[in-house]
Amino acid sequence: MKHWHDECGVVGIWNDVEASRLTYLGLYALQHRGQEAAGIVTLDQGIHHRHLGLGLVAEVFTEADLDRLQGPAAIGHVRYSTAGQNSLINAQPLTAELYSGAIAVAHNGNIVNGEALRRELIYNGAIFQGSNDTESLLHLIAKHPCEDTISCLEETLPRLQGAYSLLILTKDRLIAARDPYGFRPLVLGQRANASGERSWVLASETCVFDLIGAKYVREIEPGEIFWIDAAGEHSVKLKKTGRLARCIFEHVYFARPDSLVFGLSVYESRKRLGQIVAREHPVEADLVTPVPDSGVPAAIGYSEESGLPFELGIIRNHYVGRTFIEPQQSIRSFGVKIKLNPLTEVLRGKRVVVVDDSLVRGTTSKKLISLIRHAGAKEVHVRISAPPTIAPCFYGVDTPQKEELIASQKSIEEIRKFLEADSLEYLSLEGLHHALGDETGFCSACFDDQYPC
Repeated sequence: MKHWHDECGVVGIWNDVEASRLTYLGLYALQHRGQEAAGIVTLDQGIHHRHLGLGLVAEVFTEADLDRLQGPAAIGHVRYSTAGQNSLINAQPLTAELYSGAIAVAHNGNIVNGEALRRELIYNGAIFQGSNDTESLLHLIAKHPCEDTISCLEETLPRLQGAYSLLILTKDRLIAARDPYGFRPLVLGQRANASGERSWVLASETCVFDLIGAKYVREIEPGEIFWIDAAGEHSVKLKKTGRLARCIFEHVYFARPDSLVFGLSVYESRKRLGQIVAREHPVEADLVTPVPDSGVPAAIGYSEESGLPFELGIIRNHYVGRTFIEPQQSIRSFGVKIKLNPLTEVLRGKRVVVVDDSLVRGTTSKKLISLIRHAGAKEVHVRISAPPTIAPCFYGVDTPQKEELIASQKSIEEIRKFLEADSLEYLSLEGLHHALGDETGFCSACFDDQYPC
């Protein structure tokens, strides 16, 4: 079955004349969640204004675009697609004019039964424009006889299997909904608008609140439909699935380290992952260095626990964008160097522990280890602050097919030989759950092949 994986970020603003600009800033804070496309829809006296584009947030919106996006409510979306074509037709928020009025939908997650729903809807006469699973939800809402969007969602959302954190903007309300498993994060905040009135903010991560001066209130609960309208805020709960399956990879890699995700500090979680892998797999060495930037907190944790000094032995070039043009064959060996460059002065003659957050295909790590050796390191010991990635994700994080995941094809010793490392060790699955203070309530299917649904 095909899956259209969407690593995405969503932002919603209610009751602020600067809604489009606040949404723009919020999307900027969530740029790490998607770099392929961005879009904003605003609500202005019952009418929707929309602007979408391919590329980074700063590339998609101009001052003039934001001026046109009038109204005191907005939703925004950043998208990173893998299997669905990266075309403007798949950019979100998706919009439609229904019998009940205008509607816009922004979705983070992945609907596992999206293909089956799509086939059923097409069979019954629905016309699809793009190849993303969010469109199926729009059709389900459109076909529903009930005019009230909340009642409609209560009926239709249980038909979706998998992960969804949704923001929906209608002609008179802003709605947030989260699947009963709680796969993807979604948080609620408040801030004062220019008139001193209360304005509401919804976002994938709390780093949005820090940027726009909002105060964290709470998570949207798994299985909750929350909405705000002229009468205030409201909430209903869908039936429970019986278990939580919050994405553990948000804490391993995906979320920004300055966010609270599922009520936990991502930075503190990553430090604990490093501390535990140091406890589980100590090694005699001279220094600890992270693979930047995602390996930094875990490397700090490893250094603290092991007593080995922390050094920035690898420097990252932050300005390698999607438009980087590879040179001709005349420059053969630049490889991974364009992004990561080992620091000879730090590494020469040293036994080095290299800490990274995950090892997926292994090709980049192999090149990096070769560069570290070339910089004069005496020994290279690799420590991964997560268990081996052995299975793909079907809930909204981009992971390759199973056969492309090195840990699903090779033993740890075989991977070590492939990388040409002196030693290679991973965090245990028990250590991962222990670091997050909860043996249950998380989906770790990418590490244990146990899918919740």
